[in-house]
Amino acid sequence: MNAPRYAPSAHHVLEHVFGYTAFRGEQQAIVEHLATGGDALVLMPTGGGKSLCYQIPALLREGTAIVVSPLIALMHDQVSALVEAGVAAAFLNSSLSLDEARAVERELFGGRLDLLYVAPERLLTPRFLDTLDELRDTRRLALFAIDEAHCVSQWGHDFRPEYLQLSILPERYPGIPRIALTATADRHTREEIARNLRLQEARRFVSSFDRPNIRYRMVDKADPRRQLLAFIREDHQGDAGIVYCLSRRKVEETAAWLVEQGVDALPYHAGMPTEERAANQTRFLREDGIVMVATIAFGMGIDKPDVRFVAHLDLPRSVEGYYQETGRAGRDGLPAQAWMAWGAADVVQQRRMIDESEGSEDFKRMARARLDALVGLVESTGCRRQHLLEYFGEASGPCGNCDNCLEPPRTWDATDAARKALSCVFRTGQRYGAGHLIDVLRGERSEKVVERGHEAVSTFGIGADVDDKTWRTLFRQLVARGLLTVDHERYGALALTDEARPLLRGEAGFTLRLSAEKRQRTKRRSTTLEIPAGIPTTLFDRLRAWRTDLARERNVPAYVIFHDATLREIALARPTSLSELAGVSGIGDRKLEAYGEAILEVVAGTT
Repeated sequence: MNAPRYAPSAHHVLEHVFGYTAFRGEQQAIVEHLATGGDALVLMPTGGGKSLCYQIPALLREGTAIVVSPLIALMHDQVSALVEAGVAAAFLNSSLSLDEARAVERELFGGRLDLLYVAPERLLTPRFLDTLDELRDTRRLALFAIDEAHCVSQWGHDFRPEYLQLSILPERYPGIPRIALTATADRHTREEIARNLRLQEARRFVSSFDRPNIRYRMVDKADPRRQLLAFIREDHQGDAGIVYCLSRRKVEETAAWLVEQGVDALPYHAGMPTEERAANQTRFLREDGIVMVATIAFGMGIDKPDVRFVAHLDLPRSVEGYYQETGRAGRDGLPAQAWMAWGAADVVQQRRMIDESEGSEDFKRMARARLDALVGLVESTGCRRQHLLEYFGEASGPCGNCDNCLEPPRTWDATDAARKALSCVFRTGQRYGAGHLIDVLRGERSEKVVERGHEAVSTFGIGADVDDKTWRTLFRQLVARGLLTVDHERYGALALTDEARPLLRGEAGFTLRLSAEKRQRTKRRSTTLEIPAGIPTTLFDRLRAWRTDLARERNVPAYVIFHDATLREIALARPTSLSELAGVSGIGDRKLEAYGEAILEVVAGTT
């Protein structure tokens, strides 16, 4: 029987193994609850320190903790980071040879592993379940941690059917504590996780969803590639980032175009050859300054802390998806940006995909409701962060650091114009697109207007005081908010929906968010790494270079050695002794012993 390898104190493990002096948020309560045998369902934002919530109890409890993780890349990174910290951790997955897998099993049966990472598919095999039975019978099974627990939700795009079968764990291994963790789940998804994993009685820990280091920016689509390039060049030249696109073709075309513009970009989508996809992911994880252009196939479990921006060239499917994807930026707590270019055509495309999907009517209804919630976020004229947090049931005030707070949008009470537009759609038979309807509203006697006899309808010319561009913006937003729908089988004809009735009856208003004119950018809080005046940035640069060489030598991602945030603290503190270095956040006993002298040499060698 393997006894705990560390003193039975959560704070001792936190400080001496992981190098942190204090828990954040509800970490301590979660750790103590799990360590004493309780079950837990944890919702904590990406970068909030979810992994410590089960890694520390694993070191406090007797035996080996089994961590269920959905991705090989995530297992590799987390195990590498634990080994660097001096923790006995390993994984079992298809990347191992037969001999390597047997070596891990010998370590497991010998009681020499604190944590073992496995995919749900492997855990559920009869052979592995027999292994778990033996660990249970010999009191060497510490706990089960189910990471990325939203994979159990059939409503999400990360759904993994194997996760549903993890409900056997409490029946087969009663008394073994379980913790399920996710960064993204609305109330419906939380209930589904609890029900499907049989965690209804588990204590729930819901941390703040706020990521104050992320600045949210959303722009109207004009020339989205050029807009993206300007954003990267102005704010994130040389930074690591992720650009999400809806289609595989757009991923490849955007990545190739960015390379032509001098951006170090790579494509990633599920249709690529496995070897090429894996090679691109490895480069992104292990090199600095790579921009990954990807579909949503990329991202879950990506543990790279120094992603400085996440950009969307297409509208995500839901607020949950947007929150999860943007949460991959700034995991180290340093400034980062979430940037999106969107247009009403994105909303039309998403609604069409929902309508043509093979899902049940309940699924389609839920998908439409989630899309509508996202449209509400992008159309919001108030604080983005406040709106986002309210969606997850969290009250907050304006953040002062999103685009709407920094540059409040211009608005117009467009109630009268919107009623005229809807009336024109009705009077012309709900058979025409926006261009023709605008001609009618503005009183333009075009060939088509005359041919259809629309100069005689009551709405002809009633909108002559509104320019063409504003009418187009209004029609886009009427579609985006669901008051008009697009009939694709009739060449984009616009038709009224039931949601238009209150506005037509005078029971509702319509405020229009006007497209932002291109203007000189105001001075805003920096989203790049800042080192205060008087501290030589060359020291930070030299520390990063030293870390890069070491990571290449050890064949691990650079952030597994140290995060940028830790290097920044070293650059600020300029320690001259091991005792001073030990006080830097992120440096535990093992790393101090392994790298302390080398770090002090780098610091001493910088003038």
